Amino acid sequence: MKQLKTIVLAIMTTAFFGLTNNMMAQSDTGRSKNLDTKQSAIIAIASLTAKGDLETLETALTEGLDAGLTVSEIKEVMVHLYAYCGFPRSLRGLRTFIKVLDERKTVGVEDQLGAEATPIEDNRTKYERGKANLEALVKAKLDGPPADYAQFAPIIEVFLKEHLFADIFDRDILDYRQRELVTVSVLATIGDVEPMLRSHMNICLIQGITPTQLQELVDVVGKNIDQKKIDSAKKVLNELLESKKQ
Repeated sequence: MKQLKTIVLAIMTTAFFGLTNNMMAQSDTGRSKNLDTKQSAIIAIASLTAKGDLETLETALTEGLDAGLTVSEIKEVMVHLYAYCGFPRSLRGLRTFIKVLDERKTVGVEDQLGAEATPIEDNRTKYERGKANLEALVKAKLDGPPADYAQFAPIIEVFLKEHLFADIFDRDILDYRQRELVTVSVLATIGDVEPMLRSHMNICLIQGITPTQLQELVDVVGKNIDQKKIDSAKKVLNELLESKKQ
């Protein structure tokens, strides 16, 4: 009997440590934070809309809805990205989305609409709100001298703070991480904006998006853009990550 108890105890101990090690491994995997299906869908939708590849966009929209993105979230992706690639791409993307939703309705698919943006109840000026949002994005105070472009054309700084970082970023349908994934996807897709791409990739890191997720983002976008743009985006990301080690 004593020998049997010893054997049972050994089995239980092995099982306990095996379970603990498995839980730790799962925890480590969780900390690696690869892109989830919704994030991958957001990236593909943003990139294809920016590129204007409407046929492939239809497939990405369908996959995004099937992955659990709401209609409101996808609409918000297309509203957000116009600030980086223009109204024409955004409007064509929205019309493509309408087509996809109509086709799904005809076969009995009822997609989840999702929440609308919460009304803004903030007595600060839009400029003050935009500045605060930008400071929250970069997690730093922005009280230094204006950038060269802001000194050269001050009105663009007003538009950036009041419209982009207040009107758009104040909308709570997408969070900061999702908005930055959209932004980086669009910038990588249109190309030749390396300083902005690096800046927003850095904001992604500040907001808790992992290097692995950014590398996966480049891979997702890479399916839609030419090799030159892929190489450029990878170079920007690699240089940024290398600078973090110094």
